[in-house]
Amino acid sequence: MEKSMIVVAVLVSAVITFGLRALPFALFGHGKAMPPKMIYLGRILPSAIMAVLVVYCLKDVICNFSEFGIAEIIASAVVILSYKWRHNTLLSITLGTVCNMILLRII
Repeated sequence: MEKSMIVVAVLVSAVITFGLRALPFALFGHGKAMPPKMIYLGRILPSAIMAVLVVYCLKDVICNFSEFGIAEIIASAVVILSYKWRHNTLLSITLGTVCNMILLRII
């Protein structure tokens, strides 16, 4: 692929990403009230997305627990316990990732 095509692809991706991020501010800025459905989605979607990510990450563990899964289960427990302890999402994700990487090397 030519360098010019790579630059064009990156620029197009950047413009689309910026546009999608700016769209809610353009639509609901200037003191306009958000529709009730948008408020509901803003409240529900973060939990739903996290649930989907947990299911996706642990889907292979449940099917084949004898070979895999111990590191993932322990790392998941570290994330849950650290979040309950400190209520800090970044800390919990970092500790869980580090724990998982260490356990994958050990086990």
